[in-house]
Amino acid sequence: MLTQFADDVWIEPRRTRFFGVETGTRMTVVRLAEGGLFVHSPVALDAETRSAVDALGEVRAVVAPSIFHHLHVGAWMAAFPRAVFGACPGLDRKRADLAFTVVLGDQPHDVWARDLEQVYFSSRRENEVDFYHPRSRTLICADALLNLSQHDYLSTRIVARVMGNSGPGLGWMEPLMVRDHGLARRQVDRMLEWDTDKVVLAHGTLVERDGREVLRSAYRWL
Repeated sequence: MLTQFADDVWIEPRRTRFFGVETGTRMTVVRLAEGGLFVHSPVALDAETRSAVDALGEVRAVVAPSIFHHLHVGAWMAAFPRAVFGACPGLDRKRADLAFTVVLGDQPHDVWARDLEQVYFSSRRENEVDFYHPRSRTLICADALLNLSQHDYLSTRIVARVMGNSGPGLGWMEPLMVRDHGLARRQVDRMLEWDTDKVVLAHGTLVERDGREVLRSAYRWL
């Protein structure tokens, strides 16, 4: 169920497997200043979730921020046809069956431009777009800053140990996911300009404080 994580920011975790490993996933809902809702990485839209979301406000935007975060977008399109639907670059081609409104980049859409900033982390293979909510000082990621080291599944913690994933974004996998180190350095530096405290990541333990330092530490190798 939806739980509040920060001022005007709610999250909902779900079980999910990736290549057989239980990684979990997490949806984020941000209430915009004018009252509408911005939905990041939508999960399956069951009746309980629909009721909880409706109680917060009108869904104005739904974004699929990485190549892998798209499975439930179609159901949200059917349920909220007036909302703006954003796809990370490349997902519009991967899911040509879905009528996305906009392909995401570095510039926020007008619907959320007053409330959220964003960076297209194009050097990551997932074509990830990350968002920042200044009002609550919250960074919202998709696959970046993966942290499975404290997962409640023992098998997942074992996989994390093999990956060297001892904290957010740490381990030998992340350098493999970055195609252009110079570009990644510039994109991370843009995110480090944000005054981040909390971090929502789609897979793993949330960051409750000192988010900017967590981000800095994760990409110190660049």
